[in-house]
Amino acid sequence: KKSKISSSRKLGLKIKLLAVATQMLEEEKNQKIKEKEAVLAERLPPLNLSGLSLQELQDLCKELHRKIDIVDEERYDVGLKVSKNNVEIENMKLKITEIQSKFKKPHLRRVKISAEAMLSVLLGSKHKESFDFKANLKTVKKEEEKKEEVTDWRKNVEAMSGMEGRKKLFDASGN
Repeated sequence: KKSKISSSRKLGLKIKLLAVATQMLEEEKNQKIKEKEAVLAERLPPLNLSGLSLQELQDLCKELHRKIDIVDEERYDVGLKVSKNNVEIENMKLKITEIQSKFKKPHLRRVKISAEAMLSVLLGSKHKESFDFKANLKTVKKEEEKKEEVTDWRKNVEAMSGMEGRKKLFDASGN
């Protein structure tokens, strides 16, 4: 029962969290819409066309067309700069791959060098003392494996044949 209760409580909490999250998303969406309207109202004042003469309307249209042309030219210039930069980036990528293909990594060889020689190379003229790196190592004695003597198998078969051989086997296994 505890697992059913706890799982139902967890489910209830998840549903509440989802409800709160959806409410927060709606509030955020409404806030963004209000901010957008405020920015547009600030940048683009509403047009008041009532009471304007024909000449004033034509002047307003010409001014709007002039502003549109200026913005269109800026958009075109920015588009050209972006396309030039993209072409330049692609060319540089090609050069990088070309350079990387020219310089292949050499195969490294294993060099055997003593500890003394390594220290002299690393420390240069400062290296005056000699170190015995193997002095503090433990010595381990290897046990020699017992080798069985190789005998003639025919003699062994003859000795084990008959009752005497079985008796020897029985005596050997019983000890």
